[in-house]
Amino acid sequence: MFDATIYAARRAQAMRSVGKGVIVLPGNDLLGMNYRANEYPFRQDGSFLYFTGLDTPGLCLWLDCESGEEVLCGPEPDLMHTIWSGPAPSLGELAERTGISRHGSAAGLKELCRKAVGDGREVHYLPPYQGDGVLRLAGFLGRTPDEIETGFSQRLIKAVVELRSLKDEAEVKEIRQAVAVSADMYAELMACCRPGVSEMELYGRLQGLILSRGSREAFPMILSRRGEVLHNHTHDQILRQGDLLLVDSGVCSPLGYASDITRTLPVGGAFTPRQRDIYEIVLHAQAVGIACMAPGIPFLDCHLAAARVMVEGLSVLGLMRGNPDVAVAAGAHALFCPHGLGHMLGLDVHDMESLGEDNVGYDQEFNRSGQFGLSGLRMARRLRSGFVVTVEPGIYFIPDLIRLWREQGRHAQFINYDALEPYLDFGGIRIEDDVLITAEGAEVLSSAITKTAGELAERTGRPA
Repeated sequence: MFDATIYAARRAQAMRSVGKGVIVLPGNDLLGMNYRANEYPFRQDGSFLYFTGLDTPGLCLWLDCESGEEVLCGPEPDLMHTIWSGPAPSLGELAERTGISRHGSAAGLKELCRKAVGDGREVHYLPPYQGDGVLRLAGFLGRTPDEIETGFSQRLIKAVVELRSLKDEAEVKEIRQAVAVSADMYAELMACCRPGVSEMELYGRLQGLILSRGSREAFPMILSRRGEVLHNHTHDQILRQGDLLLVDSGVCSPLGYASDITRTLPVGGAFTPRQRDIYEIVLHAQAVGIACMAPGIPFLDCHLAAARVMVEGLSVLGLMRGNPDVAVAAGAHALFCPHGLGHMLGLDVHDMESLGEDNVGYDQEFNRSGQFGLSGLRMARRLRSGFVVTVEPGIYFIPDLIRLWREQGRHAQFINYDALEPYLDFGGIRIEDDVLITAEGAEVLSSAITKTAGELAERTGRPA
């Protein structure tokens, strides 16, 4: 944990921002995998972790915005818990660790909530994303699950987004620690990426390394020779000479902050000329996107700048044509990159996504586009010093999408469909780094992880 004063200051700021009423902030609880006692690995809710630092299941935080009263509620560990899971700190000890003077049971929290509702006070809570969380809030507040699903507080969302978006020095240090584990993981990957190796073997090696560092995955790893499948979580292929292996992975720091890095590797240590051409376009697009980043610059502008680079590069190869600005404005490039440039990063790998992407990445100045591809941009708002974001352009050749657009004659003035035929078995390339916005511009936190084509060819498939 950070020092208790940090969590106390965060809670105080949240109460000031919300202003009136009470805040109920449940942490996550254990979830049964196939029966109640066989549980999934526990993952604490990011906002609960942000305001308490407590990585313990079954807790809930009560904050009175007007009196400033704070109460930590949850179960006391009993003898059976000790027998099966070992000794655990008492609820009072947990409250003391996070700087809260009062603690009580779940039944006590229910009484506090019912009294607040009976007195006509506003009860603020964040959107729940687990079924058990919905039912817990319904029980506390005496509402139906449907009412809980829609009754969350937009004012509390706004306050939490404002606080969690700006990472202080201690939080950035945690992200750097996660990135350092990712760097070791990618070094291991590059040394083992050889023809004849199975995706599952590589996945197992990397899982072992992550666990050996006392870390865990921030999200299920994407590791596939079929990089055109954007979220490909299967690992059932055998690597072949000439394949491209796309790996998108993140790990957690000791206090739960995430890294999120993608590298695309040439299996066997050599890009084909066609692969290298596409790789260099993606790398250049990423560099231009990062170069645009500074406080006050809309992330949307960085996305569009990277998209123009991709159109220019694909035009040189004869795959696209026409004015790049017009092609990007029309959304023609989305055939090759149907997602946005990146997203916020923090205690969640898509930081605060449970609060709604539009609440995190958009504001009164920027509205989400309905255009294919651009609609997938998770963040458009102006950057601020203290933001940590990912930058992850990609170029993919998705056969079904290419065939559909060709049949529809979509953007035929910009896309040379005949020239795409030899690329239908290409796969995909994505390059992703984690970037801190500073007062001067941007710092790439993951810059030590090899990504130039020459260095990758030199390191891939050879002993580290």
